[in-house]
Amino acid sequence: MLIKRKAGKPGQIRSSNAAPAANGMDRRTFLRNSGLAAGGLAAFSTMMPGSVRKANAIGGVHEQGVPITIKKNVCTHCSVGCTVTAEVQNGVWTGQEPSWNSPINRGTHCAKGASIREIVHGDRRLKYPLKLVNGEWQKLSWEQAIDEIGDKMLEIRQKSGADSVYLLGSAKFTNEAAYLMRKFGAFWGTNSVDHQARICHSTTVAGVANTWGYGAQTNSYNDIRNAKTMIIMGGNPAEAHPISLQHVLAGKEINRANMIVIDPRFTRTAAHATEYVRLRGGTDIPVIWGLLWHVFENGWEDKEFIRKRVYGMDDVRKEVAKWTPDEVERVSGVPGEQLKRIAYLFTHEKPSTLIWCMGATQKTVGTANVRAYCTFLLATGNVGAPGTGANIFRGHTNVQGATDLGLDITTLPLYYGLTEGAWKHWARVWEVDYQYLQDRFDEVPAKGGRKPRSKKENMETPGITSTRWFDAVNLPADDVDQRDNLKAMFVMGHGGNTVTRMPEMVRGLEKLDLLVVADPHPTTFASLKQRQNGTYLLPICTSLEMDGSRTASNRSLQWGEKIVEPAFESRNDYDVLYDFAVKLGFADKMFKNIKVENGHVSAEDILREINRGGWSTGYCGQSPERLKAHMKYQDKFDLVTLRAPKDVPEVGGDYYGLPWPCWGKPEVRHPGSAILYNTSLRVWDGGGCFRARFGVERNGVTLLAEDSYSKDSELTDGYPEFTYGILKKLGWEKDLTAEERATILKIGGDKPDAVSWAVDLSGGIQRVCMDHNVIHYGNGKARANAWNLPDPVPVHREPIYTARPDLVAKYPTRPDGRQFRIPNIGMTVQKAAVDSGAAQKFPIILTSGRLVEYEGGGEETRSNRWLAELQQDMFVELNPADATDRGIKDGQWVWVSGAENGARSRVKALVTERVGKGVAFMPFHFSGWYQGEDLRPNYPQGTDPIVLGEAVNTLTTYGFDPVTGMQEAKVTLCQITAA
Repeated sequence: MLIKRKAGKPGQIRSSNAAPAANGMDRRTFLRNSGLAAGGLAAFSTMMPGSVRKANAIGGVHEQGVPITIKKNVCTHCSVGCTVTAEVQNGVWTGQEPSWNSPINRGTHCAKGASIREIVHGDRRLKYPLKLVNGEWQKLSWEQAIDEIGDKMLEIRQKSGADSVYLLGSAKFTNEAAYLMRKFGAFWGTNSVDHQARICHSTTVAGVANTWGYGAQTNSYNDIRNAKTMIIMGGNPAEAHPISLQHVLAGKEINRANMIVIDPRFTRTAAHATEYVRLRGGTDIPVIWGLLWHVFENGWEDKEFIRKRVYGMDDVRKEVAKWTPDEVERVSGVPGEQLKRIAYLFTHEKPSTLIWCMGATQKTVGTANVRAYCTFLLATGNVGAPGTGANIFRGHTNVQGATDLGLDITTLPLYYGLTEGAWKHWARVWEVDYQYLQDRFDEVPAKGGRKPRSKKENMETPGITSTRWFDAVNLPADDVDQRDNLKAMFVMGHGGNTVTRMPEMVRGLEKLDLLVVADPHPTTFASLKQRQNGTYLLPICTSLEMDGSRTASNRSLQWGEKIVEPAFESRNDYDVLYDFAVKLGFADKMFKNIKVENGHVSAEDILREINRGGWSTGYCGQSPERLKAHMKYQDKFDLVTLRAPKDVPEVGGDYYGLPWPCWGKPEVRHPGSAILYNTSLRVWDGGGCFRARFGVERNGVTLLAEDSYSKDSELTDGYPEFTYGILKKLGWEKDLTAEERATILKIGGDKPDAVSWAVDLSGGIQRVCMDHNVIHYGNGKARANAWNLPDPVPVHREPIYTARPDLVAKYPTRPDGRQFRIPNIGMTVQKAAVDSGAAQKFPIILTSGRLVEYEGGGEETRSNRWLAELQQDMFVELNPADATDRGIKDGQWVWVSGAENGARSRVKALVTERVGKGVAFMPFHFSGWYQGEDLRPNYPQGTDPIVLGEAVNTLTTYGFDPVTGMQEAKVTLCQITAA
């Protein structure tokens, strides 16, 4: 049993069909030959000479005399963006190195990256299409599968409408596949197109974008090396993003930075900290306001930064004044003196950065948490410079890019929203008639006392969140604000064990008329079947078997080239979406400007179309040619600044991966933006200001920056977003070329002055502004008061299932309401939990998180023979005092019972002081068991993962962020008993 993940004899894998390691190589030999430490982090400094064999150059040969071709792609696991260098012989991937030239991973891999070749070669992948017939899996051809699925989709559309088919995409997609699936949703006629970001960083995007303009990491992993103080709150990069830790620890050890970890659990990251703070789960805002209380009390805030660049900080002061050290300790358990010490370091030993991940975001108050973090950075002047910023570690390999490209129910690609102007912009890019797109959408009848909705209104209404798709199946039809309930779900690259309230999800699965799972592995959706018919499994290849770009957490894009042809009968996302578009009758319009040859779609052409439309977020400058050049010249980029010297061919002056925003057309060669909102650089060098996206004035107070502007700007104060009309007022329209002017006039029609920088397909407004060293999105103030959000200034709200019911009266959750087409009854559930004494019946706070060995829902990594040996059991961590009270010993089987649905899970006990008394932790990578039942027989023959286990989300409970629909995955209640 390896639940402690320490040296010792590994337990035997209990699967009857588990395969031995390749060539009889055992785990230690594999780790030794890979240059990996047993914990999973392959730090360069710990490698023994010769432990990783450097790949031969192109044209070299192995001892067998077979020529070698070198291919570069990007690791498909977390979002750090590690380059994988593959050696290919006769079309077979035979060798691998952790790319030494990449400025991101610098010759290192974690355990997952080092064993990634097995994902391509793995024998547990889906090998051909399958369908469920009377409870049995049957093989069928691709052509038959597409015909049957397409016919059923059209039948459901005719009967129940386009919105009755749910499209669930993937953070494992390339940028091009994510964009293509969102475009597919537009042509099908639904906004219910979502992916994993809904359950990881949707609250980050909403919170950060509503503070200073864009919803992404402001700096980079590499830039953390510049920090003098860092706070890591709600993140465990040592396990979740192992290679990022080399940059974090370089800041700590080389730069002698303070490393403060705030977490309910003493994690592997906390073990490296200079100071560890244990808080009660769900009290992020009290802790942040507790820090700010000391900042304001002692006058440590950055007064000039606030004056010049921040709106509404006085409103924050009023809320923070309530959070005295005594109240913070009463609510969160954190002593005031400890917070005072940290506040002093953050404000005096600068630059300082705040790092967070899903421990912060997966809450009913996730957006408010993020807003509090941003406000803390603004108050201390720690945004827009090296070593500062919001360093937001995303989860999956392309969760950043998939979000950017529109796999989000609230927006079209690149955050244009769903307004008429947004739809018309993309209609122009796609060269289709706006009215045609509108006609694809449903009319919604009057329901539940609500007014009917026209096609246009429905086209501009956000869809249903991936956290609640099954509620849209299970709820009465009158409660679901669309033509009919969900009847079908088309899932590409998304696990079924990643949403909360799994017993209710299972009930939703049973009711669907059609379930399509397109993935390299069957996933939990297949194993949880209580279904007999109407389920299809489609084998999709990995991103390593296709061309395309992906965007790392730091906003850098990298081009991955196809290493080998797709294994078995698997196919890539582009070609499958094309075939379905053909079947459904809109391929001619959807692929009008994208090359398709013999059924194969050009990834380069998809990116070029993204470039033609991606002005709002600066996805316009990263052409395929530029990205490929960056992979070619990786070794030329500086480790810390990520910039190449100006004399380097093809990439001179660029930041690695052209991190967005990369403004203008590719040929203008903007270098990308390594650090957002950096006024110390010219716009042409990646500089900028806070975005003026919230207007110019509110209640008589300016929302534009004062005495602050980017380097060499011709406008030396704040200014609004640019339009053609503003360009004319400044006399700068004369700098436009005739072609640029003609494009603007065509877009504007009878109102050309209203054409903005974000819809100008010529790129002329952006280019002219940059030539004058101003930023086209305006120069505004960041908002400490976001008046459009439910809580304009963040306030603490107790979790729905709180261990402190005595605090609910003072800090209740938000009132019931309707969001994203369905009811949110959080307050009703919270009241029922308090009234029924849930905290007494379920006295342990349950939280969840990642392990270094596995990724996401886990089917892929638990099917990897190397990784499966490292962690063979699902477990729950509980404190020795709680174990003693229950007569539980380390390593024994226990039942963990949840507070809803009578849910329970059978897992191993790991007794440890990593968690405090009254707290339990479970990893979320497991599935294949359900409430004590082994579901291995439900998988198609030969596709069951090597390691199975209970899913923690069987136990998680009701609770949704009102801004984004984010689920409450980090704070609920449970009881633990011996099995």
